[in-house]
Amino acid sequence: MRIRATVAAVSGALALSALALPTAHAADAPSYKTEAAKILAAQSGKTAFSSEAAAADLGVTFSNLKIAKAVKVGTTNHVSTTVTYTLTHGANYDINSSDFDSGPLIYKGTSVTDAQNVLGGELPATCTATSATTANCKGNIDIFPINEGGTAGDLLNSDAGKWSAGAIALQYSTGNHSLQGGLGSTLVQRNSSLTVNATPEPVKKGKTITVVGKLSRANWEDNKYHGYSTQPVQLQFRKKGSGTYTTLKTIKTNTTGDLKTTTTATVDGYYRYSFAGTTTTPAVNATGDFVDVQ
Repeated sequence: MRIRATVAAVSGALALSALALPTAHAADAPSYKTEAAKILAAQSGKTAFSSEAAAADLGVTFSNLKIAKAVKVGTTNHVSTTVTYTLTHGANYDINSSDFDSGPLIYKGTSVTDAQNVLGGELPATCTATSATTANCKGNIDIFPINEGGTAGDLLNSDAGKWSAGAIALQYSTGNHSLQGGLGSTLVQRNSSLTVNATPEPVKKGKTITVVGKLSRANWEDNKYHGYSTQPVQLQFRKKGSGTYTTLKTIKTNTTGDLKTTTTATVDGYYRYSFAGTTTTPAVNATGDFVDVQ
């Protein structure tokens, strides 16, 4: 069973949100996720974990972090995105020791030590030594839009948009750690959907075709899809036998995300709506709807 580790802060909840005790760990084994959450909360200066805040820096640094440009998160499914980075450490460290772990993280806010929300991985990163003091590491950021039992997940709608990336290394026996932010960025986006329906089918050449549809996006607070209002969407057409869509016009969704417009039937082909996306919501194309022109 997955156990979330949420650390309360005075000004709100600060958590390494996808942190859970792996079932593979024994009950008395150190939990990377729990310890990392304590460190992050203590660094914010908002909790009582003063011993964590006072711990010494391990002297580990991180570089060359690579993460996806955007992460699309829907309403139910667990989403995982891979992060790679270079870890540089003292020659006396054994990075494969059970006393040492490292992992990537992303955070919403101006700095990793004062973030509104932090997301990490279900497991620490796997690191492969490239020299006596460097290693290439690969880990995941795991996001759960809904928890077991259907309760609220890792994200609020206000979390959508740009997140910064960083990494953490920790030593269980001493509580010492290294934490570094500002290594990259990604967009955490409310997943989108777009529909289209062109009628009548078939239609006589020169007659009017009515094209309706709906643009929706994930709501992380009630785990449903709702219409995305007042957004520009392109009506596009692809002639039968062609592989290219051309834009006929741009219209805006109404207050409930619905779309409706008309066009003139000319030749057989496919009509679709296309949304270019925003920082909070990814681009999406509806599946083309074929209309037979007679």
